[in-house]
Amino acid sequence: MIFTTQRLSVRKLEKNDLDLFHKLQSDHHIMRYVGGKTFSLEENRKDLDKIVKFYSKPSNNFWVWAITLKENNLLIGTCVLIKNDKGENEIGYRLLKEYWGKGIGKEITNGLIKYSFEVLRLKEIIAYVDKKNAASIKIIDATFRFIKEFYNDEDNCIDRYYKLSN
Repeated sequence: MIFTTQRLSVRKLEKNDLDLFHKLQSDHHIMRYVGGKTFSLEENRKDLDKIVKFYSKPSNNFWVWAITLKENNLLIGTCVLIKNDKGENEIGYRLLKEYWGKGIGKEITNGLIKYSFEVLRLKEIIAYVDKKNAASIKIIDATFRFIKEFYNDEDNCIDRYYKLSN
């Protein structure tokens, strides 16, 4: 277990999470704000294998974890804490559609913040949010400091860039 919140547990992904991981990564509605590309079962199998291998890598700074409901251990999404290519500690999450609008995005964001600052003792975390992702912007605006908007060539969107210091 990495950390828990009131309703959620965060743990390492496992190879037997493939079905729900694939459901998450192959849904256009979920992926539209993270580049828009969906992935095949085989691509998701390879991605999940790669993520699981990262866990045992010394000095790993690419953490992708499973978000599960405490009540039944059902995987409902993923969250990340990664050191991006700019050397920043970036957080993010994806949830299955049936869990949208239930306060889970806010709950997992607050859990990631607490874990980053209280357990890992990070000085700063950042988040990038597609300008069209109104639900995530509302969550991040409530806690993080907005820095700027910019065009993201890789994802072909306008991103909002946020920072939060401990």
